[in-house]
Amino acid sequence: MALFGLLPHTPVVDVFVVFVATGLIWMGSGWLEGSAEQLSMYYGLPAVVQGSIVVAVGSSFPELSSVVFAALSGVFDIGVGAIVGSAIFNILAIPAFSALVSDEPLETNRTLVYKEAQFYMIAVSVLVVTFAFAVIYAPVPDGPPLLGRITRPLAMLPLLLYGLYLFIQWQDVNDHDAERLTDDIQIERQWLTLVAGLAVILVAVEQLVGSVESLSTTFGIPELLAGVTIVAAATSLPDLLVSVRAARRGKSVTSLANVLGSNTFDLLVAIPLGVLIAGSVVIDFATAVPMMGVLTLATVLLFAALRTDLSLTKYEAYALIVSYLLFVAWIIAEVLGVTGALR
Repeated sequence: MALFGLLPHTPVVDVFVVFVATGLIWMGSGWLEGSAEQLSMYYGLPAVVQGSIVVAVGSSFPELSSVVFAALSGVFDIGVGAIVGSAIFNILAIPAFSALVSDEPLETNRTLVYKEAQFYMIAVSVLVVTFAFAVIYAPVPDGPPLLGRITRPLAMLPLLLYGLYLFIQWQDVNDHDAERLTDDIQIERQWLTLVAGLAVILVAVEQLVGSVESLSTTFGIPELLAGVTIVAAATSLPDLLVSVRAARRGKSVTSLANVLGSNTFDLLVAIPLGVLIAGSVVIDFATAVPMMGVLTLATVLLFAALRTDLSLTKYEAYALIVSYLLFVAWIIAEVLGVTGALR
C-alpha cells in the first residue's frame, strides 16, 4: 500500500507518489543544507568537514534507517548489489550533474583529493577484506564455495576504520583556524531545522523507494537491474539534491565532500550496523567482488578527474556520465545473460 497504507499500489498512484516524494526530498534537502551551513559557521567547521560529516551523514540517514528497520524486522539482507549500485551512482553521476549545473568547473583542493578521496578508496578495500574474511573464517557449511557469513566481530573492522575517519576529521577541526560566526545565528532553531529536514527526507525516501519498487514489479523490470540502478538512484536522491544545491551556490568543496563522505558512511557504518543488529549476515563473495571492483574503478576515475588541475570540468563530467551508462549497460548484459561476471 502506498501513502502509509491509504492507497493501493497502482501505476498512477505510484507515479504521483514519486513526484510528491521528490518535491519533499527537495524541500528537506534544502533545510538540511541550510542548517548544516549555519551550524558549520557557528562551530567554525571547515568546508570539507561540513560536506563529509554533517551533510553526508544527514543525507545518508535514509539508507542507515532502512538497514536498521530491516534488521529489526528479522528480514535483513545485506543487498550488496543495491548498496554498491548506490555508491557507484554517487561517485559517477552526482559529481557529473553537480559540475554540469555549475557555471564554472567544480573547484577542489588537495585536502579533498588526498584525504577524502584516498580514504574512501581505503574504505572500499577494507570492506572487500571484510567480505574475504567472512568467506575464509566463517563459510556457510552447505552453501556454495564462496558463500561466507559476516559476524559481529568482523563487522567491527569497518566500524573501527570509520572511527579513525572521525578522529582525523576532529584533528582537522582543531587545526582549522576560522572565526566562529555566532551573530544572528539561532542555534536551537538551526538544530530543529536539521532534525526536521532529516525527518522529511526519511519519510519521503521510504515512500519513494516503495513506489519505485512497485513500478519496477508492474513493468517486469528484473530485480537485479531495478535494485542496482533504479532503487539505488532513488535512495541517492537526497545526496544528489544536496550536492547540486551546493554546486549551484559555488560551494564545490562541500558538494564533492558530501559524495565521498556519504559513501564512506554507507560502506563503513550502515552495513556493519545492520550486521551488529541482525547478529550475522550471509555474503556471496562471487557477486560482491565484481561489483566492488567496478566501484573501485569508478573511484579511480573520479580521483583522476579531481586531481587534474584540482577541478572537475564539464568534459570530465560527461566522461563520468558515459562511464555510468556503461555500468548500466553491463548490468543489463548480466540480466540478459550476455555476460556472466556476477555468479
